[in-house]
Amino acid sequence: MGGVGEPGGERGALLPTLRWEQIRAHNLPGDKWLVIERRVYDISQWAQRHPGGSRLIGHHGAEDATEAFHAFHQDLSFVRKFLRPLLIGELAPEEPGQDGPQNARLIEDFRALCQTAKDMHLFEADPGFFALMLGHILAMELLAWLLVYLLGPGWVPSTLAALVLGISQAQSWCLQHDLGHASVFPTPRWNRVAQQFVMGQLKGFSAHWWNFRHFQHHAKPNVFHKDPDVTLAPVFLLGESSVEYGRKKRRYLPYNHQHLYFFLIGPPLLTLVNFEVENLVYMLVCLQWADLLWAASFYARFFLAYIPFHGVQGALLLYVAVRVLESHWFVWVTQMNHIPKDIGQEKHRDWVSLQLAATCNVEPSPFIDWFSGHLNFQIEHHLFPTMPRHNYRRVAPLVQALCARHGLLYEVKPFLTAMADIVGSLKRSGNAWLDAYLHQ
Repeated sequence: MGGVGEPGGERGALLPTLRWEQIRAHNLPGDKWLVIERRVYDISQWAQRHPGGSRLIGHHGAEDATEAFHAFHQDLSFVRKFLRPLLIGELAPEEPGQDGPQNARLIEDFRALCQTAKDMHLFEADPGFFALMLGHILAMELLAWLLVYLLGPGWVPSTLAALVLGISQAQSWCLQHDLGHASVFPTPRWNRVAQQFVMGQLKGFSAHWWNFRHFQHHAKPNVFHKDPDVTLAPVFLLGESSVEYGRKKRRYLPYNHQHLYFFLIGPPLLTLVNFEVENLVYMLVCLQWADLLWAASFYARFFLAYIPFHGVQGALLLYVAVRVLESHWFVWVTQMNHIPKDIGQEKHRDWVSLQLAATCNVEPSPFIDWFSGHLNFQIEHHLFPTMPRHNYRRVAPLVQALCARHGLLYEVKPFLTAMADIVGSLKRSGNAWLDAYLHQ
């Protein structure tokens, strides 16, 4: 790694100064530097030990990761202890804080907004709120079983039980999502343990698998090969990938009709097939045995509860029905804020511009707030991923004012419009593929 002007040898009291052109060269597998608060760190060897995964931190290779560093970590003084041995230099005084497109004034104003939110105690959770969330999930699980126990395994009570369990599973996604972002308890450990319980015992999935996927999405939303949620080719083509596939004459599926076959393989099968397989493979390959035991406890509880009434085949049918119902909820609610937005290759935007380009909000109401787990405030959630969701309404006016001050789009849609835009976006991408396929 030693080159002209690059740090080498023993580190003294004075740190070597580095330029972005030098840092840019260190964004390779096994050779990654990044910048936090104008200091340069060599994370090449340490990335594999990063609690969020090597991919997450690696996505910021050769970039300024200051805002991401602050957004993802609660106890900065604790985390900085791990950074000290990795410090290799600092940006030269004449170098800008970020390499690439940036708005220094926007970044400065956003940091002031973060401080205002802290002063307003908006990063502090209301224990009663999250106790209510857990309580109503457990109540629905019990209600579903009581419907079958008291009314028998007929079609009507079984259908009602499936609907109740589908809602319970959807709300469990929301609660484990809160815990994964460490926005419920004051310490990361408590959040991790609670997330394993909710994700494992109440849902049958791995908390580590979810965090591995989801943190990448937050770090680089709607960026191909960095956000797993939009890297859907060759099944669906989104954003810039549609034109790329068309130019290269790739036609694995009739992409000009993807907005139609989306209804057959998108909402119905995401949780039941894609997530189930991906989750199991992750636990086995990454040796997440604790998560595997938690997931097994969910299946043991579910089938022991319903096999006595429905038999094995009936219980399996009930399970499939619940997964299909929750899968519809997951696709429509989580993607209405992202799929219609800008999707493409890495553009190295600053934190605020990146999040605003990839997200939009949905008009709030008490029902929509609950139904979506407050993901209708997707802009606020992406700017402040560790903020408890019950505080999004309070910070939203401050974010709107920031956007107005800098001429940034703060997009809010009606709920049905947001869902329809998913289909419209798929249709536009499919037509763009067809046009490039036929004419370029």
